[in-house]
Amino acid sequence: MTTAAHRHNHHHDDADGFVAAVAQASSERGLRLTPLRREVLELVAGAGKPVKAYDLLDRLREKHGNAAPPTVYRALDFLLENGFIHKLESINAYVSCHHPEQAHQVPFLICDTCHGAQEVCDERVAELIEAQAKALGFRPQAQTLEVHGICKNCRES
Repeated sequence: MTTAAHRHNHHHDDADGFVAAVAQASSERGLRLTPLRREVLELVAGAGKPVKAYDLLDRLREKHGNAAPPTVYRALDFLLENGFIHKLESINAYVSCHHPEQAHQVPFLICDTCHGAQEVCDERVAELIEAQAKALGFRPQAQTLEVHGICKNCRES
């Protein structure tokens, strides 16, 4: 179980290990991680910060000159639907998920200075929102909680 003190930077220190974990999870679930989906996943995992779809498209065009926006968006949709990445709605960018083997909703802390993001791995936050929604007779279909501010590194520099 995760706790409030259990936080991660938005990216994995080992992008290759993350991609391998996603490939394993895909195989176990009977999902097809095509070469293009894998390449988009590698770009997201290796970005070092939240990355926008058109930045991914530009990177793909470096290797595949004819890459088109629908191609990238279809790959992103697959990765999102299967919980391998998260979309940060407020900045319209994508980050890798720290727990690709399990579906979950997590809040993010987003730095408005360096544009970094931290996934807050604490099930209590999602559970609290779910409970409040249920108490109000509301059935949530998705949760997006993003907190903007300035990270410790930017405050100290």
